[in-house]
Amino acid sequence: MSFAEQEEILSLIEELYTSMVKKLFPEKKILKTPFPRITYKKAMEKYDSDKPDLRKNKKDINELAFAFIVDFPLFEWKESEKRFDAMHHPFTRPKEEDIKKIKKNPDKILAHQYDFVLNGYEIGGGSLRIYNPKMLEAIFEIMGHKKQEIRKRFGHLLEAFEYGVPPHGGIASGIDRFLAIIQEEPNIREVIAFPKNGENRSLMMDAPAEVEKKQLKELHIKIEKTRKKH
Repeated sequence: MSFAEQEEILSLIEELYTSMVKKLFPEKKILKTPFPRITYKKAMEKYDSDKPDLRKNKKDINELAFAFIVDFPLFEWKESEKRFDAMHHPFTRPKEEDIKKIKKNPDKILAHQYDFVLNGYEIGGGSLRIYNPKMLEAIFEIMGHKKQEIRKRFGHLLEAFEYGVPPHGGIASGIDRFLAIIQEEPNIREVIAFPKNGENRSLMMDAPAEVEKKQLKELHIKIEKTRKKH
């Protein structure tokens, strides 16, 4: 959505799911509306989870406890790599417009990031996005990328942003996860139209499958067989 604020997106999703439950699953009871907005910090302190189960009775299968988790940290520290990384993704808009403040205290900056949770599962998530090319470049720098590398890998995006891009944001809904919860189905593959099996194969499309030599030649790919070590 262009020119949308975070609350507009959350309210839209709340209205959608409330209407959907009432129309398609009238036997289900929504625990609380409006859906609670819980900060990431509070969720971790109180529930030790960023997808808490807010049901009063965890065994009551007809009770639906929706909630939004908001105000995630923009960065997380990667100890193994000794650098900051984006907690969600690098294009998430920070709740701070001053680039100098972000560079000075990256660990204290919050993000316009939100997750949608139900009964202890994440069923959606999204963010408002960065639309300022200078801000995007600064985020990549904090993550440890050099300016030359940033321009080489993301130059096309930064250049496009310089021509003007509207403030925008969105959310991705996990409809399959939602249906699994609603239908009390422990195996999510049972609510996916054409799921892969346990070996990650698509039985409908018979994939992955062998590739013709002609296709490999077109792509300049060579397959070499290796000997098994005894």
